[in-house]
Amino acid sequence: MTTDLQSTLQSLYEADYQLWLDQTVALLRRQDFNHLDLENLIEEIESLGRSDKHAISRYLMRLCEHLLKLAYWESERHLCFRGWNVEVTNFRLQIQDRLEVSPSLKRFLQDSFPKQYQNGRTLFLKASGVNSAHISETPVFSLEQALDPDWLPWQPE
Repeated sequence: MTTDLQSTLQSLYEADYQLWLDQTVALLRRQDFNHLDLENLIEEIESLGRSDKHAISRYLMRLCEHLLKLAYWESERHLCFRGWNVEVTNFRLQIQDRLEVSPSLKRFLQDSFPKQYQNGRTLFLKASGVNSAHISETPVFSLEQALDPDWLPWQPE
């Protein structure tokens, strides 16, 4: 049976999310599990996992895009190398941060690599105007290379 406090929390979830969070945390700290708005709490916890997966996928896609820029966008490479290299480093660091907190995401990253390479390829082709026939639809570098802080597909001379 739903108590008045549970009904209030359920209503609060829609009306004032931050206050709902604060009150839910207070109930958890007091170990007052009987008054929790479990339905919304479960939904929020599930969404945290989806959020982490979405973020790491987005970073991997952008990493692939920038590695492809370094490898294939010859006309812009010398002018943009430093910026693209900074972006590659940024995306690698973001991925590493997520993996340190949630090492189990490594498997998800491996499974999503081909798709995120494809997405990064699409972004690269739109930005560069390079003929798609010149860029492999399958990854031209491994996930290990993509994440390796010492590896780039091209280096300035």
